[in-house]
Amino acid sequence: MNAVIFQAAALLLGYPDENLLGRLDLIEEAAAEAGVAERFAPTIAHLRSMPLMELQSWHVQEFDLSRRHALHLTYWTDGDTRRRGEVLASIKQTYRDSGLVVDLDGELPDYLPMVLEFTATGAPELGVGMLNTYRASLELLRIGLAEDKLPHEGVVAAICDVLGGPSPKTRAEVRDLLTSPPTETVGLEPTFLPYPQLQGSVR
Repeated sequence: MNAVIFQAAALLLGYPDENLLGRLDLIEEAAAEAGVAERFAPTIAHLRSMPLMELQSWHVQEFDLSRRHALHLTYWTDGDTRRRGEVLASIKQTYRDSGLVVDLDGELPDYLPMVLEFTATGAPELGVGMLNTYRASLELLRIGLAEDKLPHEGVVAAICDVLGGPSPKTRAEVRDLLTSPPTETVGLEPTFLPYPQLQGSVR
């Protein structure tokens, strides 16, 4: 059932298209069978709530343009540092080590829907290992979605549930999961420093 959850989550967190909308009934049924219907219901309802172009615009605004909801796992841990390039190369190597051909389709290899797809249908052990490595990233994404009351929070929470262990309730608790925060930025102004989720007061 974990593979079903990862696959469904990959679809629901990805950029919405006609194919996704046409599969919502199947995703809903699969979520119910996997015991995550309640977690997934708000996102499925959201995807049924407006025309496709509006859904796509919403997705771009909330996930592509908002650092609070970044779907790239290494963004949360390495920000825009030179080290991030090395980490991304390491993730690509993990894909190669699986023996599978992973089509990045123009995305960075740490794109969460891609990692979830790889975990569900490619190499579960390697995929779960990656998700656990970036558990802090998942938790920070989940917290940001929850604070902004976005429907996808339940989907990310379901992923964390599958990985096991308690989920931190605050960013302060997530700090314990983070090690060696990056200090170097590459060509960015101070307002675009890494760890926007750790700046300012901690709720």
